[in-house]
Amino acid sequence: MTSQGVSLTKQAYALTDDLMTPNAAVYWVDMIVSVALMWGGLYVAATTGVLAIGLVAGLVSVLALYRALSFIHELTHIRDDEAPGFRVGWNILVGVPLMTPSLMYEGVHNIHHIKDRFGTALDPEYMPLSRFTPLGLAGFLFVALLAPLGVILRSAILVPLSFAVPPLRRYLKTKLSALIINPDFVRDDLNRWRAAWVVQDVACWLWSWAVIAATVAGWLPLRAVLTGLLIFSLATFLNQARTLVAHHWDNEGGKMTLDEQFLDSVNVPPPNLASELWAPVGLRYHALHHLLPRLPYHNLGKAHARLTAALATDSIYHQASEKGLFEALGDLFRRVGQKQPAT
Repeated sequence: MTSQGVSLTKQAYALTDDLMTPNAAVYWVDMIVSVALMWGGLYVAATTGVLAIGLVAGLVSVLALYRALSFIHELTHIRDDEAPGFRVGWNILVGVPLMTPSLMYEGVHNIHHIKDRFGTALDPEYMPLSRFTPLGLAGFLFVALLAPLGVILRSAILVPLSFAVPPLRRYLKTKLSALIINPDFVRDDLNRWRAAWVVQDVACWLWSWAVIAATVAGWLPLRAVLTGLLIFSLATFLNQARTLVAHHWDNEGGKMTLDEQFLDSVNVPPPNLASELWAPVGLRYHALHHLLPRLPYHNLGKAHARLTAALATDSIYHQASEKGLFEALGDLFRRVGQKQPAT
């Protein structure tokens, strides 16, 4: 509670009620531009003979791919009528080509926002990472480089096999169809599995086989494939670094109050401008997002400015910000290093 005796959530909603409606045009333009830069950067990086140009193009492609892929988060918070066709369009342009369809976040991410599950063993996106050893934390970070190989294995081998082997299909749905942090999480929505999700799985399967066949046949240059995999790996690594600073990761499984959940989450707002690149599509306002999950990404900056100006100096809202990525990562690794490894 704030010093005025009104909950932070109520104050935040009162100050931002007019910002809750998504602008479909913003979603479409942002996503299409990101996709164009992703593929354009990949093409230049995979074909140029000039190293400097290739590196710049590759960096553009990494950031654009990361931004385009990050819209999967928005898909879990907007209704289809708020951005007509956007879910299907995103899956066609981003989800299927990257073999990371929206089914892997829909029905999963929303659990992270259930107040009685946040930070508990039932939360798919939480682990007490601050209790890890420095080596374990580094392992958590660098394993993200293998994500592209994981989605290829899932799409090209496990999905087609799962249609012939029912137990594998069940395992695929419950354990291999979710973007999670908590390895013990099991999807329990088998009875609510949608036809659209099956279509997404089949589309990823056919796309993966088409890319493999084109590469083997020599129609798709190996350099382009390897460049694409490298760009994808670097983007997932950047997202994993961003994930490490999205929370303080101090909870050990107990239920948390709403204030505790907010304070465990992190904003990296202006004047840090680089956070727009490494935490795109509103992800740099992660604490604010936990406060107002329905607030569309393109209005988070406005909402943050309002709350910062309007809330009293003793409001906990002012305690949720970090200065930057490296400062937040450094703080996490320092806290981890100061703790004795679990025995």
